Amino acid sequence: LDKTYFKTKQPNSAIRKCVRVQLIKNGKKITAFVPNDGCLNFIEVIAEEPQRLRGTGLGFRGFLGHAVGDIPGVRFKVVKVANVSLLALYKGKKERPRS
Repeated sequence: LDKTYFKTKQPNSAIRKCVRVQLIKNGKKITAFVPNDGCLNFIEVIAEEPQRLRGTGLGFRGFLGHAVGDIPGVRFKVVKVANVSLLALYKGKKERPRS
């Protein structure tokens, strides 16, 4: 698990926050986009104890995992952190459980 940053394609100019995660299913390493401003703070990078993240594909055919928008090569986004919705954490409706 690692936090990374991607520059967007033209004509946009921004730095998108992403995380590099390893899938449990097949061990592949993928890059997933972290939506909303400040949601990267809810994801902790702990080398000894990997954190459980749930991701989904981006865009109209999200289940296929196609790159969408201005982030090149990023095909997934983070939806849950430690089995708690990232949107609920962002809005303050739930707190991240302590392990």
